[in-house]
Amino acid sequence: MSVWGLVWALIGTVAFALAGRNGWAIACGVLLLVVTIDLAVVLRHIRQGPHYQPGPGIPPYEPPDRRP
Repeated sequence: MSVWGLVWALIGTVAFALAGRNGWAIACGVLLLVVTIDLAVVLRHIRQGPHYQPGPGIPPYEPPDRRP
C-alpha cells in the first residue's frame, strides 16, 4: 500500500505543480515525504527478519481475572 501511496502522491505533486496550484503541490509533496519514510521503515523491518518468539515450552499469558 505504501508503493500505491507513493505513486499517487508523486503524480499529485507533479500535476498540481504543473497546474500552478502551489499549496496543493506542497501538500502532496509533504505526503510524498511521509509515505517514503513509511516505506523505508517497512522495508527495514522486513529486512530485519523475524524476532524472538517464545517456543511451545513457554505457557501463554494468563487472561485478566476481572471482566468488564
